[in-house]
Amino acid sequence: MSAPIRFWFDFISPYGYFASLRIDDLAARHGRTVQWHPLLVSVTVLRTMGLKPLMATPLKQDYVPREVARYARRHGVTLRRDVRAKPMNPLPAARALAWLLAHAPAHAKPFARAVFHAVWAEARDVVERDELLACAQHSETPPELIDAAIAAPDAGMLLRAEVQRAIEAGAFGSPFVIVDDEPFFGVDKFELIDEWLARGGW
Repeated sequence: MSAPIRFWFDFISPYGYFASLRIDDLAARHGRTVQWHPLLVSVTVLRTMGLKPLMATPLKQDYVPREVARYARRHGVTLRRDVRAKPMNPLPAARALAWLLAHAPAHAKPFARAVFHAVWAEARDVVERDELLACAQHSETPPELIDAAIAAPDAGMLLRAEVQRAIEAGAFGSPFVIVDDEPFFGVDKFELIDEWLARGGW
């Protein structure tokens, strides 16, 4: 059986959200499964790479909203969060996801999808317990698991380990996909990934 595709993302990334809507269907067409993993662009991009956020970068900050809107129109995705708005704090949701991956992996992906939907389709900040629990309800994740993740002393450590594994794998942005040993950065590479999987690489 072919190895799972690895998919890294940050909840504050609109491109990560777009990718989350397509990655599993893309993989399934080629008989692959997908492992979802959180990363933090505040670590990979700002701290490790020493770059500014996209929306704090001259010229890019004017381009990104147009690109995001163009992608959304093309793929019929409704966005209610303004990419120019201050990003939410991704840590609570990312810590909860890292904890679920370690302790209740069957619920991790549905929970991540629900968080993405809340953040980008509903413009909600998934930071406080009630918002995390709303995502749990939406994804049929038992609420006691989210309460356990919130209270868990190891949740932060688990998230740091996820981010470190992302860096070691060469993942730096959101979305970042690795097919076998081949890395692809950006949702605009999904057509290329599709062709790569169909042809077995080149």
